[in-house]
Parts: sequence; structure tokens; C-alpha cells
Amino acid sequence: MQLLRTFAPWLLLAFLGQQVSLSSSVRNKNRRTDRTATQAPGGAQRSESKSAATGRGKFLIKTKKMQCTWGAEDVGDRVRLNIKCENPEARVKGGTTDLECQYNGKPERCPGYQSDPNGFWKQVARTFKRLQAKVCIDERALVRAGMCKRAPRDAHFKLDIRSSVAAGQSGGESEGYQPPPPRPTSSAPAGPTACRGREQQKKKAEENCGRWASVCTFFFSMLQSEDC
Repeated sequence: MQLLRTFAPWLLLAFLGQQVSLSSSVRNKNRRTDRTATQAPGGAQRSESKSAATGRGKFLIKTKKMQCTWGAEDVGDRVRLNIKCENPEARVKGGTTDLECQYNGKPERCPGYQSDPNGFWKQVARTFKRLQAKVCIDERALVRAGMCKRAPRDAHFKLDIRSSVAAGQSGGESEGYQPPPPRPTSSAPAGPTACRGREQQKKKAEENCGRWASVCTFFFSMLQSEDC
């Protein structure tokens, strides 16, 4: 009995110390969980911004001989693709020299965009190469990533046709203004040759009609009228 009275206080202190240690461990675990939950949205936002910033590339429109570049940027809840194309050869030979447009979409609705952003943008680059002459022209042609085939329609990039702008130039070197040649005008000959037909009629009448030459001349003038 004496032994139990001696160790009872020590056992009570040990029990209380164990309870305090367990309570402190639980509180620390809850703090770490809350901190992770608080930082998660910001981390996701930074990841999303980074994935959009990595979206850029180049492609060639073979039919138009245009060299194009594209880049992605975050605009509100969407991602915008800015397209710029140029054809230096057309500045000399003529044709479409510049082409610009924008595509908009919500790729975050595609799971692959979050899990593998680099793979997503590589597939977007391949889509631009396949579209070729439809780029900046056909608003029905969506820019799709292969990994997003089952994603909603607004997850794909669609052309904003109002943003499509093209510039062209006529071929050849620049020349000064050349007025058109004057239109030909018909004018009756002046001077002694104006009434040559009338003189011939009078001479013919004198040779064939004698004293009736004036009458013959009148009839000749009726048959062969000519201004004088």
C-alpha cells in the first residue's frame, strides 16, 4: 500500500504528459492541412499561368508561303492565341504580305491541359500545321489538342473572325502615275480636201449630162451623200 502511494503521483504525471503530447501532435497536423489547402488555389493559378505562357511555336502555310508564329496568353477565364504570319516574297512579287488573328478557348476544361501542359501545346502546334490555309480564315476550323477529344467544345480554340486582318501588295516595282492614252476622235478633214467628193460629182455630171449637169449633180448628191 505504501508503494502504491509512492508511485501514484508519478503515474498520473506520465499520463497527463502523454495526453498533452497527443493533443499537440493533432494541432500541428491540422495546421499543416489548413496551410496546404490555403496555398493550393494560388499554386494552381501559378501552374495555369505558367502552362499558358509556355504555349508558343512556329508553322508554315505552304500554299501561301507564309511564315507564322503563335503565342498564348491568359485573358480572364480564357486563353488567347495570337497568330502573326508574313510573306516577305509577296512584298516584291505581290500577294498577301501579312496575316493576323486571334483564337480563344478554355483549355482548363480539358484534364490533359493541367496534367501535361507541354504535351498539350505540342498537339496544338501540330494542329496549326494541319489547318494550313484555314488559319485565320475558317472560323469553323477549331484548334484541338488530341488529348482533349472528349472535352467540351469551348475547351478548344475558336477563331475570332473579327480579329482576322490581312494586308497585300501589288507586284512589281513602284511606278509613277501614267495617264491613259487619249481617246481617238474622228474629225472631218479641213481645207481643200473637205469637199473632194462633191467636186468629183460635179465633174462627172458635166462629162455625162451636158447642159443638164446641174440636175445630174443634184441626183448624184442624193445617191452619195457626204458632209462638207
